[in-house]
Amino acid sequence: MRLALIAALLLAGSAAPVFAQEAGVGQRVDRLEKEMRAVQRKVFPGGTQQFLEADIGRPAATPTPTGVPASSPVEDLSARVSSLEQELARLTGQIEQNGYKVRQLEEQFARFKADADARLNTVEGNAPPTAITPGRQSPSAATPVAPATPPGRAAAEPAAPPAESASVDPGEDAYLAGYRLWEQKKYAEAATALKDVVAKYPKHRRASYAQNLLGRAYLDDGKPGLAAEAFYANYQKMPRGDRAPDSLYYLGQSLMSLKPAKAADACKVYAELIDVYGEKIAQPLKDRVAKARADAKCGA
Repeated sequence: MRLALIAALLLAGSAAPVFAQEAGVGQRVDRLEKEMRAVQRKVFPGGTQQFLEADIGRPAATPTPTGVPASSPVEDLSARVSSLEQELARLTGQIEQNGYKVRQLEEQFARFKADADARLNTVEGNAPPTAITPGRQSPSAATPVAPATPPGRAAAEPAAPPAESASVDPGEDAYLAGYRLWEQKKYAEAATALKDVVAKYPKHRRASYAQNLLGRAYLDDGKPGLAAEAFYANYQKMPRGDRAPDSLYYLGQSLMSLKPAKAADACKVYAELIDVYGEKIAQPLKDRVAKARADAKCGA
């Protein structure tokens, strides 16, 4: 009896470390599984949110010769921990690679957008647009009448537009298409395309550009009456738009192109431009307004 009791105590003493080891490894497995699920949610957002058992499951048992004992639970748990750690390292590396690729795409798009804005501002004869605060909404200009003879180009011919490139912005693409038609002196086609831009994308940042360029297409096509209406609409409906100050300048030019020229009304438009936008006007536009006032004999 005493021998049986002593044997039982010895067995219990030797099993305790094994059970403690199994419990410690089990906690590591639970912790790693939680980390794996968190990593998988980052790598596969919107997925099934399920644990990838195939990648981290218990290693397949290999046949053992007859008489050799099977692996212990501790060894099985250790194998699972190793598999989990390898999978976690792989997914962490994938997250870092995906983040790097996303940053590269964002930087490329930002460079493309900045380059497109700069070139469009250059070819349309303006410095980069600045924030503006409108004042009065309407210039005191007479109602435009039908044109008689076509005027000359209102500004020097611009350089080539930005090169074709893939875009995810249909409003930008539509504006560039209209711009290229205007540059090719296909004024009727350009007018149609630019009107569509304003109609389809009235809240787009290029809507002000499109409405202003619509007026220029009419003006270059010898239609100062329609041009004046287009320029006035841009200033009236989008006074905070990037091309609202330009539209006031070209409205004055349209009035001067009518037969007979309406110099007095043009002077009122130039005064409105200075009164509403003042020092916020870009310097190239300031220079053109000063010359236009002198041509119209607007006085001090």
